[in-house]
Amino acid sequence: MCNYTLEYLFNGEPRTHIFELKQPQLPLHEATMHLLQLHFGDGENSLIMPTADATPEEILEQAELVGLTQIKVVDQSS
Repeated sequence: MCNYTLEYLFNGEPRTHIFELKQPQLPLHEATMHLLQLHFGDGENSLIMPTADATPEEILEQAELVGLTQIKVVDQSS
């Protein structure tokens, strides 16, 4: 398992979150999907979530529309 530390803005407010994942790398668009699921995954409006076939660019655009910006994977540890 790897721990990934993400820094990002949520509606302009700085946030940090650590995800523990099995994958050896975490591309930005996948980190963004994890943040979307964290903040909106259990909401009643599933229209906020990108479609399964969304491109990395579409995922990042969708995140920006709902207030997730300046997402960075700042640390990875095993």
